[in-house]
Amino acid sequence: MAKKGKAKAVNKSEVDTGRGVIKHNALAALVTSKVFKPQVVKAKKGKGSFKRNNKHAGQESYLIAA
Repeated sequence: MAKKGKAKAVNKSEVDTGRGVIKHNALAALVTSKVFKPQVVKAKKGKGSFKRNNKHAGQESYLIAA
């Protein structure tokens, strides 16, 4: 029979900041990490929703083609 090893205890209160081991000033490292990055949501209706897309994107101009 094989011996069963002890499972390592994982601290569930840790937050993945993407910085590795934080030695000091954990709050500043947390605030400047990707966890607190503001998320910009583009409006779909109303002010700020207008998009200027090129109508003929990817096509060369008439003067160059002629």
